[in-house]
Amino acid sequence: MMRVRPNALAWLLVSVLVIALDQWSKHWVLTSLPEYTAVTVVDGFWNWYRTYNTGAAFSFLANAGGWQTWFFTVLAFAVSGLLGFWLSRTPRGDWRSALPFALVIGGAIGNVIDRLQHGHVVDFIQWHWKDAYYYPAFNIADSAIVCGAVMIALFSIFPGKNKPAAR
Repeated sequence: MMRVRPNALAWLLVSVLVIALDQWSKHWVLTSLPEYTAVTVVDGFWNWYRTYNTGAAFSFLANAGGWQTWFFTVLAFAVSGLLGFWLSRTPRGDWRSALPFALVIGGAIGNVIDRLQHGHVVDFIQWHWKDAYYYPAFNIADSAIVCGAVMIALFSIFPGKNKPAAR
């Protein structure tokens, strides 16, 4: 009789949490913040700033004519599918692999929902240094994608202690 080992698909609950927080925050933004108007949270450092992005990170391909919406949607589903497959092959307790995959999946799907619902992604977190430098606005989904990607890179470079093989 073959014994099935628990896989890391349970970590998809983290993805669901990211999606829920992302969509809740964007609903709040769309119903509470004025467009293109900075609302100071921390003076000289952090604003709420409702804006829209039809492209990807740093507005990459934002003015490409509309095809980019479908490109980024397909790309997000492809990456999420691949990461989901890898989660199914990852031991449940391997959080160093599972957590970053789940964060990227949640962020990617959160932004896909925006693309399909609005034709663009709603961004609203704006960091800046006084009036000299403004980082492009982003959202919770973007944060989850970046955190997950950084964790994937760091855990690849610094894999941690090797565990003995499970019997």
